[in-house]
Amino acid sequence: MTKADAAAVILWIGATLYAVFGGADFGGGFWDLIAGNEKRDERPRALIQRSLTPVWEANHVWLIFILVVLWTAFPEAFGAVMSTLYVPLSLAAVGIVLRGAGFAFRKSIQSFQARRAMGAAFALSSVLTPFFMGTVVGAIAAGNVPAEGDGDAFSSWIAPLPLLVGALFVATSAYLAAVFLVSDAQRLGTIVSAERSEAAADDKRGTDLENYFARRALWAALCAGVFAVAGIFALHADARYVYDGLTTDGLPLVVVSALCGLAVIVMLLRGAHRGLRPLAVGAVVAVIWGWGVAQFPFLLPTSLKISQSAAPSPTLDSVLIVFAIAAVIVLPSLGLLYWLSQRELLGD
Repeated sequence: MTKADAAAVILWIGATLYAVFGGADFGGGFWDLIAGNEKRDERPRALIQRSLTPVWEANHVWLIFILVVLWTAFPEAFGAVMSTLYVPLSLAAVGIVLRGAGFAFRKSIQSFQARRAMGAAFALSSVLTPFFMGTVVGAIAAGNVPAEGDGDAFSSWIAPLPLLVGALFVATSAYLAAVFLVSDAQRLGTIVSAERSEAAADDKRGTDLENYFARRALWAALCAGVFAVAGIFALHADARYVYDGLTTDGLPLVVVSALCGLAVIVMLLRGAHRGLRPLAVGAVVAVIWGWGVAQFPFLLPTSLKISQSAAPSPTLDSVLIVFAIAAVIVLPSLGLLYWLSQRELLGD
């Protein structure tokens, strides 16, 4: 493996972590958006707020990581993507800002109307941001980003495959979030039961929330599966290089993703909720790495290879060294944050 390939693996690791943690974060906003306006609908929103509050900023560290590695290790690819897909990237960036502001301020503002406005900004941005990010990935896979950059600002991503991948990103985010929230509802029911005297009633409320998100996880899994199957046909038509890679070298990972996804659906239909998270994450991670294997050795199929876009050797050395340091310092810190959050040890 060359230094450039190692840097590409690091880039893909960052993309994978962002897809899982950032995706689940965006998906929480999706369920917040469609929760409804009745008083009973505040309980799902409260669980979403409780689950996201300790970790939502950390979840999006990975986006900064991806941009920095791409810019530093593969400057030509960075320039080509930014000069062609600046419209959806700018819309996604605006969505991230509005989403963060809405989430941070909606509980601290006194005015009811202002709180509703902040909540709407958070929820709508949680849907639009992953959609525009998905169109970027779809445009790259379709070969709509020329190696020299300055591709068409609109037709490059307003096309069947990019739009379909955008919808797949939204569905996958909703799927991950619902599965994560099933476990959070399960844990919350246990904690509340231990803290209060009316344990039976609290257990029932925890179970209600658990079933609430389990139903939504099932529908989201089915929708994501439909979009994924449709994506195969779209890849065959508009991104033949990636399609051929997925049906050859990447096929084992595609099969693993499909099996994990089917296992989640079967468990949800049977009412078995323990063990859902690893399978849901496995389904998403396997397809991301299958895509990476299918696209190799290109960063921009089929116009720019990893080796052609790579920065000079000293720069790649720096990227690898910094990643090694971050793996020792940052990853355990983030792991501790998630561990404390999952065990409700962070306080209010």
